Amino acid sequence: MNRQLIKSESSLNHKLKLLMLIRLVFTTLLLGATICLQIEKNSSLVDKPLLFLYGLTGGIFFLSFCYTLILYHIKRELLFAYWQIIFDTFIITLIVYITGCYSSSFVFFYLVVIIYSSMLLFKRGSMIMAAMCSIQYGVMIDLEYYGILKPFIIEETLLAANHDWSHVLYKIVFTMGACFAVAYLSSILSEQAKNTKNQLVAMEDHVKRVDKMAAVGEMAAGLAHELKNPLASLTGSIQLLREDAQFNSYHDKLIQIFLREAARLNDLVNNFLMYAKPPSRGQAKATEVRKELADTIRLFEKDNLCKERIRIINNLNEDIWTEIDPVHLRQILLNLLLNAAESIEDTGMINIKISNTSGHNVALEIFDTGCGMTADTIQSIFDPFFTTKQKGTGLGLSIVHNILEAYGNRIDVKSTINKGTTFIVHLKKIDPEKIDPLLLQMEYSKVYTDLPSLAHG
Repeated sequence: MNRQLIKSESSLNHKLKLLMLIRLVFTTLLLGATICLQIEKNSSLVDKPLLFLYGLTGGIFFLSFCYTLILYHIKRELLFAYWQIIFDTFIITLIVYITGCYSSSFVFFYLVVIIYSSMLLFKRGSMIMAAMCSIQYGVMIDLEYYGILKPFIIEETLLAANHDWSHVLYKIVFTMGACFAVAYLSSILSEQAKNTKNQLVAMEDHVKRVDKMAAVGEMAAGLAHELKNPLASLTGSIQLLREDAQFNSYHDKLIQIFLREAARLNDLVNNFLMYAKPPSRGQAKATEVRKELADTIRLFEKDNLCKERIRIINNLNEDIWTEIDPVHLRQILLNLLLNAAESIEDTGMINIKISNTSGHNVALEIFDTGCGMTADTIQSIFDPFFTTKQKGTGLGLSIVHNILEAYGNRIDVKSTINKGTTFIVHLKKIDPEKIDPLLLQMEYSKVYTDLPSLAHG
């Protein structure tokens, strides 16, 4: 479960509480209006319309109390929301029936229910509620027209039976159309608000990562430089001693161990320097994403980590161009593929596709069927030296993040335990028609065969 899903569930809980509060306020107003009506008409408490209204307000208060108690123990909040709103549609139908049925002025309450259902349940839920309201209203008016249902009205002329069938049908169809129109429009606005909120959450996470990595990078850059110089001196000195000293198999074995570990430490320092000091955009140029991805996959499939174990599905069929150093793009793709393969224990699949293509941005998604990650792990995977693997430096994703940041791009991640992980690389898209034809020809004719290794964590 990722952070956006957690926030979505928290948001639904908050909206349910707000809905119950609004329902209580509405019921209080209804009770006040009923009391005012009784005083104005000097009516008795045993009058049938007033008894119905008092009974209805009492029932709503009781339901609200029950909803409050259930909310803190319910696990399926979405189903609970459906139940509440469906029951609200029946309450509105009772209010319309009590206040005159066909001649009631409170039919617009149906639209209110549909609007707040779109805020909680979005398009599908609002359409279901629009259908519920339409069916209830249509059946109620039909029963009134045929004399089966007797509404609480004073003037006989306002009965549906005293109007032409065409007029009654027009009002039913108009009300149903209004319900579905409001459901459609309000659901669009709710979906847009939801998408905007998710984007803001993703950007908030991105900004936090950048701030944290910048602080660590500044502190680490000097330390890495201080390590690199004495390490080079130590390695050079050991090699000179090895050449000058008399051969001894035991000493030679110790020297080999030292040189091997020194080389590994040197690679670690180099990668850390690359993390601490992101690459410049000096080599940035028009690069076709599909071609670089195909070249990277071709080399990755030869790796022992992938052979006869991982099935790669490349759904990238569009000619997407971006401005980036091709070497850096292949570093990013290779590292993400390696991380995906390492998360798959036995056999599995890596699916690559383009999504959310709009305007000047494109999202490259790399999905794997691996073990997935917890929410806490997702919050830390871009931190330097953080890794969940036995081998690896934990710098790979940090470097990927910094490379993308250098070009004004970003990376997001979604993951579910035991289902898999999706890395989403957001790239700035450029128009291929504006690319120099000579440069385009050079890009197609150039074949990349040597990918620089990148420590992955």
